[in-house]
Amino acid sequence: MVVRALRRSDADEWQAVRARNHEWLRPWDATVPPGAAPRPSSYRVVTRSLLHQAKLGQCLPFVIEVGGRFAGQVTVSNVARGSAQWGSIGYWVAAEVAGRGVAPRAVALVIDHCLGPVGLHRVEICVRPENTNSLRVVEKLGLEQVGYAPRFLHIDGAWRDHRIFAVTAEEVPEGVVARLETHQSHQ
Repeated sequence: MVVRALRRSDADEWQAVRARNHEWLRPWDATVPPGAAPRPSSYRVVTRSLLHQAKLGQCLPFVIEVGGRFAGQVTVSNVARGSAQWGSIGYWVAAEVAGRGVAPRAVALVIDHCLGPVGLHRVEICVRPENTNSLRVVEKLGLEQVGYAPRFLHIDGAWRDHRIFAVTAEEVPEGVVARLETHQSHQ
């Protein structure tokens, strides 16, 4: 498994994976609330926006590859600098790689990158209470629940509650990948 920066050239694979996994991802995908501006209509527009935000230091978009093929995405968004130094992580993986440890490892690598070279102090992940797969990811990573946000994001056509998990640099001096490997060796 490899985690790398998103590229414009990922378009065909991204679209194919998203189309193939539409029903798998639909219950967890953000939707546009009534009255809001429409979502970007193409990968090109989405990528242009993500790469522009990345250039401004507001997000970090990554691709997950398994066996050299596009298998998912991890995006650090809402990056805040100044006295905050934090970001929020969202992720998804294709159904065919789910349950194989891909998501926890990819997210751990991204968290370590954020808390290390990127210089963030805190990273959070917000998960719908019904999303047992994502809850298992944060559990494997040893992230603590720090809050609950009612009607937090518009997902699958309605405002949905989320559990909020976070980790700070002080909590993982050896990194989240090391914590994950320790967790796996104890199973």
